[in-house]
Amino acid sequence: MTRVAVCQLADLVEAEPVRFEPGGPEGRQSPPILVVLAEDGEVYSIDDTCTHQEASLSDGWVEGCEIECPLHASRFSLKTGQVDALPATKPVRTHAVTIEAGTVYVELSEERPNLPPGVSF
Repeated sequence: MTRVAVCQLADLVEAEPVRFEPGGPEGRQSPPILVVLAEDGEVYSIDDTCTHQEASLSDGWVEGCEIECPLHASRFSLKTGQVDALPATKPVRTHAVTIEAGTVYVELSEERPNLPPGVSF
């Protein structure tokens, strides 16, 4: 797995997702991710692209431990990536988050991302 320092914990505002483009190992491009400090006090990271249609989830709304896509209101669990509301039917990838000395690190998942039709990385 690729570990990436994405931000300082102090820079995160509760329920305001932040988009990052982490790149990828050996020059491969990786889909953008988001990091968010949820209402439960935990920091989560998931892929930033909705699996239903190309839209940035970081432009959506966070409530509890869910994020709602700004395009068609699909909702995804920040904890598991599972779909909590249609029209999306495929989950987004989740990425492990660790915090060390105030820095937020994300371990990028090696699973294949579920991208909407016509989108590739």
